[in-house]
Amino acid sequence: MSSRSGSRREYETSDQLTGRSAAPAVPESSEIEAGGLIFYHMDLYGSKERFDIFPEELSAQGERSLGDTRRESALSSEKIQHSQEAGYDLEKEVAELAKMYGLDEDREKELELLGGHPEMAKSRWPSAHTEKARSQGSVYNASKSSSSVKDQSLSTKQWGLPGEASQDEDESKARAEDDAESPIRSGEGLSSSGISDEWNSQAVSEEEESGDVFCSTCKIPIRAFDKLFGEHKDHEVIKLPNAMESEKEEIHKNMCKLEEQIAQMENFASHLEEIFITVEENFGRQEENFEVHYNDAVQVLAQKYEEQLEALGEEKRQKLEALYGQLVSCGEHLDTCKELTDTTQELYLENNKANFMKAAITMVDRLEEFLKKEVDLELSTVPDFEERVIDFSEVEQLMNSINIIPAPCAPVINPQAPSAATGTSLRVCWSLFSDDTVECYQLCYKMVNNERCSDEQPEHTLKVKETYCTITNLLPNTQYEFWVSALNASGISPPSERTVYVTAPSPPTIKSNKIRSCENAALVCWESGDINPVDSYTVELSKLADEENGDTITESIVGIPNCEVLIHLQPTQSYHIYVRALNVGGSSERSDPVLIHTTGTYFCLNEDTAHPLLAILDDGFTIACDELENPECDLPIYDNSFTRCIGILGSLIPFPGKHYWEVEVEEDTEYRIGVAFENTPRHGYLGANNSSWCMRHIITPSRHKYEFLHSGMTPDIRITLPPKRIGILLDYENCRLSFFNADIAQHLYTFNTDFHHYVHPCFALETPGILRIRTGIAVPPRTALP
Repeated sequence: MSSRSGSRREYETSDQLTGRSAAPAVPESSEIEAGGLIFYHMDLYGSKERFDIFPEELSAQGERSLGDTRRESALSSEKIQHSQEAGYDLEKEVAELAKMYGLDEDREKELELLGGHPEMAKSRWPSAHTEKARSQGSVYNASKSSSSVKDQSLSTKQWGLPGEASQDEDESKARAEDDAESPIRSGEGLSSSGISDEWNSQAVSEEEESGDVFCSTCKIPIRAFDKLFGEHKDHEVIKLPNAMESEKEEIHKNMCKLEEQIAQMENFASHLEEIFITVEENFGRQEENFEVHYNDAVQVLAQKYEEQLEALGEEKRQKLEALYGQLVSCGEHLDTCKELTDTTQELYLENNKANFMKAAITMVDRLEEFLKKEVDLELSTVPDFEERVIDFSEVEQLMNSINIIPAPCAPVINPQAPSAATGTSLRVCWSLFSDDTVECYQLCYKMVNNERCSDEQPEHTLKVKETYCTITNLLPNTQYEFWVSALNASGISPPSERTVYVTAPSPPTIKSNKIRSCENAALVCWESGDINPVDSYTVELSKLADEENGDTITESIVGIPNCEVLIHLQPTQSYHIYVRALNVGGSSERSDPVLIHTTGTYFCLNEDTAHPLLAILDDGFTIACDELENPECDLPIYDNSFTRCIGILGSLIPFPGKHYWEVEVEEDTEYRIGVAFENTPRHGYLGANNSSWCMRHIITPSRHKYEFLHSGMTPDIRITLPPKRIGILLDYENCRLSFFNADIAQHLYTFNTDFHHYVHPCFALETPGILRIRTGIAVPPRTALP
């Protein structure tokens, strides 16, 4: 029993030295059950040919994992014999599997990697003949039967194969005895195992480098063959290109995150730089603040020192003067005493008694009088000075005013925002790009000098808590200059840079009497409500879709530089027209609307061209002449007025197409009506030149005569029924000017001429009378000419 235990321990030690654990052995060919099948501890069921391959794969795994050359040789020999007995071509089967899984190309790549040594490739991909030759040439071929028995015993114990449990103990004993008798062979096996492990390690590395699938579990490239039969069989694998794309996407995401971090760090670094600058600026302001306060404190202390020193000097002067006065008085008293003493001594030396008595009486009186005076022997002042206490309250107040809160830095006024202005107000905003403490802001503004107001304008100041303020009661379309300062307990900041804001313009005023329109267009004129120029105008159209309920459809025409615009409209519609003025400050309010109908042509009479004797009535479309004076009278005449013909021009008709209007006349009135160019002579008669075309009515004693004049010439046309309502049709496109008797729809005459320019309607009276002009009339269909 002890010998067996020692043999087993020796066997285990040998396995530990080789760095391997006991691998399951492949059963002998004699152990194969009926049908040529071998049972393994695997959940694999397939064809007979597939099971014939597994021993070879297991032997290859055993070679890579255990390196036991002896047992692999015996196993390969038995497997090949069994395969040959079963009638299967193992080498052909392996080749088909390799081709199925794309391993032929990998084998060729390996041949290239191995430097063209096919024997090395064969060691990694052994064929049936190679296994047979290696089995026959093995140094352990003599002991094949004993090692097979031992391997079979190990396999039976490890895998628990059925039918083999009764032989475990005997086979273990035999294997231990055989191992004990063959220590030299174990050492040789160890050497062979080391070589095999080294080669297998190199082969696995090459295999991983040239893998065609990716093991998601181990995170390494592998071969498809290893997924089917190798150690990665139960691992999750994906195609290598898909794995590469997935890793690229992951790397790209990480790179994006890295770029975001880089951007964040760059922004943070910029912010840090700004903070550095802010710290330096705050330090400078705080240092300046300290210096100012300390200088003030030192100045106060110096002033206190000077005051106290002056007071002390004054006290010293008074003391010295008092002591000096007392010292002088004492000296005088001593001199008197000495003089009396000397006089008394001289008196004692007098021998003449009469003289002595005379002098003695006088001397006695003098001494009595002197001795009666009290001698002040007390000091008039003390040598000590008064204790003086310096009042530091002001200094303490200055010291207490030194605060860590510095005076704020200058704010920045924002540029004028769109729609921040009206005609009389402005909303001004500003910002403070620091963390300074601010109690309030001081906003100042004044009007900018211009041509209208060149005098220096007064400044206005407001204090506000917020960073915005709306200023009212301003002039429209006017520039104002603003600047702002921030305040706190430490002081006031420097003022911001001055910024100019502009109020919105005033609403324009549409000249309703200057509007001209036709069936598909309108010319609208207006005047600005401001002296200062504006940037542009916007015209808003509201088409009256339903006049009863007031539903409208609004359109806008923007960017109009002048005070008039030609608008294209739809026929037979009614529009409300509004105008807004715009500048950098914003848009003005809408003007008062005017109503335009596109039922016909509308024009007005130009008063500047009217003769002085011609009057325009209140409706604006009726002209009259009541006086019979000479047309060439001395009444005031405008530069553009008619001087000879009592006439007037209507406004220009600047629209292509057809235009129609009517004139109501009286039978006893002589008149001229038609069209004329802008430059028609004002000192002549209408129709007498080549720039005007007109119909003339003259009353003769015998009849009513009608002329159609151009350049002073007229065709010979007789009209039997005098018209009371004359229709005039101007057709720019067909170059025609036609006249009709509108009451009976009678065509009177047509001028065929090429109008090189747009024309004005023209009207003249040659005798006192009235002409009524009707506009906005649609062209009657019956007036269409062939």
